[in-house]
Amino acid sequence: MTTVRTLLAVAAARNLPLHQMDVTNAFLHGDLTEVVYMAPPPGLSAPPGHVCHLRRALYGLKLAPRAWFERFRTAVLKADFIERQTNHALFTRTSAQGCVILLLYVDDMIITGDDHVTIASLQEHLRSQFEMKDMGPLRYFLGLEISRSKRGILVSQQKYISDILFMAALTNNRTVDTPIELNLKLLPTDGEPLSDVSRYRRLVRMLVYLTVTRSDIAYAVSFVSQFVQAPRSAHYAAVLRILRYLRASVSRSLFLFATSPLTLRAFSDADWAGDVMTCRSTTGFCIFLGDSLISWRSKKHESIARSSIEAEYCAMASTTAEIVWLRRLLRDLGVQITGPTPLFCDNRSAIQIASNPVFHERTKHIEIDCHFTRQEFLANTLSTVHCL
Repeated sequence: MTTVRTLLAVAAARNLPLHQMDVTNAFLHGDLTEVVYMAPPPGLSAPPGHVCHLRRALYGLKLAPRAWFERFRTAVLKADFIERQTNHALFTRTSAQGCVILLLYVDDMIITGDDHVTIASLQEHLRSQFEMKDMGPLRYFLGLEISRSKRGILVSQQKYISDILFMAALTNNRTVDTPIELNLKLLPTDGEPLSDVSRYRRLVRMLVYLTVTRSDIAYAVSFVSQFVQAPRSAHYAAVLRILRYLRASVSRSLFLFATSPLTLRAFSDADWAGDVMTCRSTTGFCIFLGDSLISWRSKKHESIARSSIEAEYCAMASTTAEIVWLRRLLRDLGVQITGPTPLFCDNRSAIQIASNPVFHERTKHIEIDCHFTRQEFLANTLSTVHCL
């Protein structure tokens, strides 16, 4: 979904039109490259022991999604579009008249660009290949409510939040000001076992998708996600707190500014040994395109950091990887990022390690992938900045 947010941010900053199209019965368009047989469907008379030989993909067939994408990919490439390596569902075509971008998600697609003739030609080409529905200007995509004004693009999941609250029967309950209690520590054994663990898992799954536009609950949702295997009453109470916070902030949305400069800046942070069971640290980062927030993450480290400096340094490495990918994605979208991307961190020692190429006794045990930040610093991809 970072690709979607980035594409919308670029469209807002450049005042590009956003069109939406949908393919009817997309999976039925896929061509099978393997021999597949199926039992006769109910209502079809067939001799005993006979099976059907599939000529086209069907919904429910494991091969269907891939077959459909290959069919769509072939059709788009015939229209002189290029498949981008940053996202294989992203296709672009650049000419002297401008650039056209197509982003596919299963059977829904966004088309944008500054070459209106090529956009119209692409839409006509797709209609000749598939049964298409022109949805008009982009307003609703993958559960995201999208509205546009002169100030920019508003991306909201307000209806989705209301549905979650209704399902959890929390539409009239009290509210809270924060999604998680300060310094909350929970063990897997805290509380009583839940009689219905599926409810916990369903709510957490819905909350995970809500983080597409709500960065303010990313850490809290990541925290409760670690207990989905065997949730207990204390963990469920933490989920209910997130829901009460959402009820108080149901209209909060993601705004992508039309006046935003197309430059990147990133912020990273980490706790140290915050997990009471494993002593693993947690990384948090956010990346802006101008004033528009396009990428964020809260994730527990794979290994244990021996110091707060190491935890911060590894957080910078995770952020650096996202910066490198975003710079490539923006280049594919026709945005050239010149100069290094500033990476803000509140740990001076971690910054010194990242910006100093000499060997440090204190860092000899750090995994090699964490030194990715130092490599990209030397390549002038990013610059490190201390912030409080």
